[in-house]
Amino acid sequence: MRTLRCQDSAEGAAQAGAGEPGAAYLIGYAYVVADIFHIGHLVHLKNCKTMCDVLIVGVLTDDATMEKKPRPIIPLEERMPIIFALECVDVTVVQETYSPKENVCAIKPDILFECACHENPYSNPYGKTMVMPYYPNQTSTKIKQKIIEEWNAKKPPVISK
Repeated sequence: MRTLRCQDSAEGAAQAGAGEPGAAYLIGYAYVVADIFHIGHLVHLKNCKTMCDVLIVGVLTDDATMEKKPRPIIPLEERMPIIFALECVDVTVVQETYSPKENVCAIKPDILFECACHENPYSNPYGKTMVMPYYPNQTSTKIKQKIIEEWNAKKPPVISK
């Protein structure tokens, strides 16, 4: 049974991830938007967990997401518990900026997991940075586009008078 809980802050996550005094845990930090959760998210986070003892996942706020992408459809308050419910995730924290720098500096993880889709991945000053594969065939943006296309294709024509 997991004893770590969803955290409100990166500082709280760092303390929760530290475990018992004197114990050596390999702490990893990954971050996601996870607007429409899909298999790419799951594979990414499961792969991250295989490389660390404690996986802390930052979930981007709407404002952080909009630095690079459209506003998420699912609110942060719903995305956080979805990510935390995954067995591979030990702690979730809010990430206030698209860059993980602020949370990395607060948590000081042994491993920062970056995505290969990021043009200039942040380099972890406290340990390793692992650039993880990107799954371009399955993205929240593509899922949203497909829903819109299929909806528009099935929509009855508008009849004008």
